Order: sequence, then C-alpha cells, then structure tokens
Amino acid sequence: MATSSSLTPLLRRAAPRLSKYLFPPRQCLHHPPPLSSTAQARPQTTARPIYKSLRKTPFLQAFRSQSTAATASSSQSALSETVWRGKTRLNTLLDPVKGSFGTKGSTRSGWSIASLPTTSEAIVAYWLLGSAASVYGMVVLGGLTRLTESGLSITEWRPVTGTLPPLSTYAWREEYDKYRASPEFQKLNPNMSLEEFKKIFYMEYAHRLWGRVIGLTAIIPTVYFIATKKVSAPLARNLLLINGLIGFQGFVGWWMVKSGLKDDLFANDAHPRVSQYRLTVHLGLAFGVYTAMLWNGLQIFRERKLLLNTQPAQAVKLLDRLRGAGLKPFRTASIITTGLIAATAMSGALVAGLDAGLIYNEFPYMGNGLTPPKSELWSTFYSRKSEAPHTDLIWRNMLENPSLVQLDHRIMATTTFLAINALFAFSRLSPVVKQTLTKGGHRAMAGTLGAVYVQVVLGLSTLLYLVPLPLASAHQAGSLAVLTGAVVLGSRCWTSPRLLRLVQQRLKDLRTLQSRVKQQRPKLENTVPKKPDMGLW
Repeated sequence: MATSSSLTPLLRRAAPRLSKYLFPPRQCLHHPPPLSSTAQARPQTTARPIYKSLRKTPFLQAFRSQSTAATASSSQSALSETVWRGKTRLNTLLDPVKGSFGTKGSTRSGWSIASLPTTSEAIVAYWLLGSAASVYGMVVLGGLTRLTESGLSITEWRPVTGTLPPLSTYAWREEYDKYRASPEFQKLNPNMSLEEFKKIFYMEYAHRLWGRVIGLTAIIPTVYFIATKKVSAPLARNLLLINGLIGFQGFVGWWMVKSGLKDDLFANDAHPRVSQYRLTVHLGLAFGVYTAMLWNGLQIFRERKLLLNTQPAQAVKLLDRLRGAGLKPFRTASIITTGLIAATAMSGALVAGLDAGLIYNEFPYMGNGLTPPKSELWSTFYSRKSEAPHTDLIWRNMLENPSLVQLDHRIMATTTFLAINALFAFSRLSPVVKQTLTKGGHRAMAGTLGAVYVQVVLGLSTLLYLVPLPLASAHQAGSLAVLTGAVVLGSRCWTSPRLLRLVQQRLKDLRTLQSRVKQQRPKLENTVPKKPDMGLW
C-alpha cells in the first residue's frame, strides 16, 4: 500500500504523455481481455485524446476499478464462506425442533399413523369446503325430487349399471313398465304417458348420479391425501368416518325409496309415499355429512392460522381467552341453539313426509284457535293398540298425525327463532362476551341472525301459499343455511384441547431455539469479517 502511494505523483505527471501509447481503443475497454494471475495482456498502442481531469483518464479509472473489483471479489468470497458456515451452525441449532409443525409429514420410509404431519395442508380444507357445497346442492336437489314426487320413478337400485340412463326406446319402455307396476302409478298417476315419465325419471336420475359423484369425490381424495401424508392423524380418522357416512347414506336412500314401493307399508287407499321416518333419517345423515365436512374444513384453516401464521404467544393468549370462563355461557348457549336448529329441520322432514304443510294454511291460527282441537291432536286413529290403554298414543300422534306434526314444527321453529335472537342479544349486550368473542364470531352471529329471519319469511310464505315448489325448495335450503351459520359460529368460539397443546408446544420450542441461538451468537459473530475497504479513491 505504501509503494502505491509513493508512485501516485509520478503517474499523474506521466499520464497525459503516455496515454496515446499505453491505452487501447475505446471499444476494447468495454470488453477487456482476461487477465492472468501473473501478468497482464500486452496493451495496444493507439492515439487517445487528452482528458481534462486526471481522475477521468482511462489509466486511473482502470487502475481504480481493478483494485476495487479485486478487493470486492475477495471480500465477497470470504463473506459467502462465512454465511455458509453460519447457516450450517443455525441448521444445527434448528435440528431439535425442525419439522415439529411442518405439513410435509415424516421422512420415515414406511407409512404409519405416527408418520402423519401435525397440521393438514390447506388444499384439504378447500376440498372439504367444496365437498360441503356439493352436499348442500344435493340436499336442495333431493328436496325438489320429493316435491315433484319423482323419487319413486326408478324402482331398482343399481349402483354401477344404473349410472347411465336408458339409451334406447326399448330401454325406456322397460323402465316405464316397471314404474307402471308400482303403487304410485296405479293409485296416483294411472294416466301418465311415457314422455311425462321421462321428466320425473330424469329428476330422480340426477339425484342419484349426484350422489355417486359425491361418493367418488370423497373416497378418491381421501385415499390420496392419507397416502401422501397431507392430513393429520385426527383428520384422517374423521375423513374415514365421513366416507363411511356417505356410503351408508346410499343404503339409507334406497331403504327410503323401497318403503314407497310396497303396499304393505302404508294403509289401503292412502297416498303412496315414502316413510316419513326413513325420509327423516335420510335427511339427517345428509345434514350430518355436510356439518362434518364444513366443521373439519374450518378447523384446518384455523389450525394453520394459529400454528403457522400467528406468533405463538399471541395464539396462546387468544386460545386462553376463548377457553376462559367469561365465554363459557355463550358457548353453551350456542351449542343448545345449534341443536334446536337441527331438531327443527328434522321436524320439517316429518312435515314433508306426511304432506302436513297442505293443511291449516294460516298463521298463527290453526282453525278456530292457536291449536287444533285436543281430540284431533291425540286421536286414537293413529294408535296400533286396538284396546285401551293405548300406550303408543302419544308418540305415534307426534310422529304420524299431520296436525300435531305441523304444530310441533311451528312451536320448534318459533323457539329456534327466539333462541337465535336471544343469543345475538347476549353477544352484543354482555360486555364480557362482546370483548372476548372475535370479529369472526360476531360476523357469524350476525349472519345466523339474518339467515333465520329469511327462513321465517320463507316458511310462512310456503305455508300461506299452499307449498309452491320454488318457496318450498328455498325453505329447505334456508334450514341448512341457518345451520351453516350456527356451525361457523361454533368454530369461532370453541377451541379443541389438541390445538391448545400444539400452540403451547410451538411456543416452548421457539423459546428453546431462541435460547440456543443466544448461546451460539458469540461464535457466529466471530466468523463475520469486518466491512472491507472497497477501493483506494
């Protein structure tokens, strides 16, 4: 460095005279030849103009840039090596906790329950919510099938061969002859033509085909997600249970249809219909599958948010607040309200199965009073015991008497409506609940309140206008919308002990990692060089 400083005045005086002999043309400066470690390539002698400033001469510029480049290159190499060493040490510190909350699963060679990851991937949640939407549409289509009396048009259950509709005139005639042998055709539709039969056939066919699609889109992704370790162990068990319910739903559907194809299952000269008990079970299973898909999808998003996108200390604080005693009464009330919503929907299935909505088409009165006469509500006609005492009088009238079934549905619907309003007032008027419940919980509560008001309007309109098809279908869809709001509300104010344990473990691992990094910080700092000198000028 000292030698370079002593030569600097001499080089400044000699630079203008030697510039035309020492420097190549301008275009060669942009692409200089590579320099070896021992010698420099021989320069070309070409005339160059005299620069006004000595610092802008090519010689000084080249000398300065080469010195800076050499220094920067050596510094960059040293810094890269240091960073690599520091990264290696940091990875060594991370090894004890690495992969604790990953989503890729274990690296074990074989598959086992223990090899499944702690949290499920987001694609599983999107799939579950999409499947829940498909089940929602299936419920609406099933209601249309019931309202149009199309459910008994297909008199056989062929899970595989029934995938395709009749494709020839002979096949259509064969299906039509099978329907003509059913009680519904003989007692209700004796004058139905083949073209009219095709309309109700396609309605039932679409309902069954959609059920097959739901089954395939549930089973195949479930096997794939479990085999590729994209779901946690608890969710894998839940998915297997959901698939079992979907498969069982197919058997229940045929069991329900079968009840309307035999004369011995309903009274003589009665309107051929499926059993209201089996219809209620069929609808209840659909509601159960929908609720399970929706709940698990929402839980995946919540787990990923608290475990991967939230500071552990904040996540623990939020979960402790939701599990506190201040929110416990509201949480209990929301569970009871959800049960009321589901029970009201099942009483609606009894109303649909008995066509009880076609009587007493007024509100709030039923005939000359708020309730029908006592003799009509508790009639011995529905008892199967020919002699007194009629031990089955109460429960058979509650489940088979259209007048009492409609009254029960009115009472349950009114109770559910008042319960949701009371729950909303509780969430807004209680200072503890108002502060403890999250913004998402308040939005879910408001959405549930709006849905139940719409549902009341649809229910009254369906009753007053003698069950028109659009209103009745919208009323059934509205019941599932109210249940959706209640489920979302429950997911916002309920926390699982497993999620709390995972968040606490993540906070513990993070603190352990911070302490280890703090202990190793002096060793890491010793490997980082000081900032290099970037040039002479």
